[in-house]
Amino acid sequence: MTTREYGIQAIRDEAEALLDLIPKMDDQFEKAVDMMLTCKGKVIVTGVGKSGHIGAKIAATFSSTGTPSFFINPLDVYHGDLGVMTSDDVVLAISNSGLTDELLRFIPMVLHQQIPIIAMTGNPTSLLAKYSTCHLNISVEREACPLNLAPTSSTTATLAMGDALAIALMQKRQFQPQDFAHLHPGGELGKRLLTTAADVMRSTDLPLLTPEMHLGEAIMLVSEGKLGLGVAEVDGRIAGLITDGDIRRAIERWKAAFFDHTVSDIMTRQPKCVKSHTKITEIQSIMQQHKIHSVLVVNDDNQLIGVVDHYSCMLP
Repeated sequence: MTTREYGIQAIRDEAEALLDLIPKMDDQFEKAVDMMLTCKGKVIVTGVGKSGHIGAKIAATFSSTGTPSFFINPLDVYHGDLGVMTSDDVVLAISNSGLTDELLRFIPMVLHQQIPIIAMTGNPTSLLAKYSTCHLNISVEREACPLNLAPTSSTTATLAMGDALAIALMQKRQFQPQDFAHLHPGGELGKRLLTTAADVMRSTDLPLLTPEMHLGEAIMLVSEGKLGLGVAEVDGRIAGLITDGDIRRAIERWKAAFFDHTVSDIMTRQPKCVKSHTKITEIQSIMQQHKIHSVLVVNDDNQLIGVVDHYSCMLP
């Protein structure tokens, strides 16, 4: 086999291990989700070595998707970290063998505090599985490692089971994109879901027209506005909208007679408008649905206060 083929085989082995997990997701999985869903405290994830690394990622995924969680190393429990745990919490203990010594010495302390335990192991008959409230079977037939020694397929299966729990909890909690944004305010998604029209709209030097204005004059104002549009107003309220595309089509239609026409002849009389608190994601949806590149921002009196175009929504 070539080097590339070795890599491909490793990925195939791990993919097969993941598919083999599906038949093992029985009522114990549902019980684990219910335990975490009804937990009044935190989900405390614990594990040693590679299981610990995977556990830390699972805890981070839980926290970022609406389930308060953190990772604790069982070795730290002996130095005071047990104090962060309460009977309102749930412990998710991860060990492929289910026989990890450091973890097993930690379990009696958890049981003493009457904290329920969800065990995630590859050994349903292990001591960890025996003393847990429910058990998730993450056993794999073999590791992707050619020696069947290095944790590869088993850690992938563990991570996938953690993701499955997180996704099921998101569905049960009816976790929405805006919830994700509030937990990730610094990310691109967070910015898009929290940013409003008021944050990005252009509110000065807007290209304002009147319905009676001749198109020759309107072209100049639209060009100076550099927004590709002009807004027609009557008594301070929006009467219509013309765009570069409207002007181009009018020139093609009327040719020299174009200059005899007014803004009212080509304007859209009910342009798409939003309020200043409208989220950028909603504005992008409106633009895509109606195949437009700009929306007008208005106040409660239908007075123009700004314009948001396609480029304004392209947040850094």
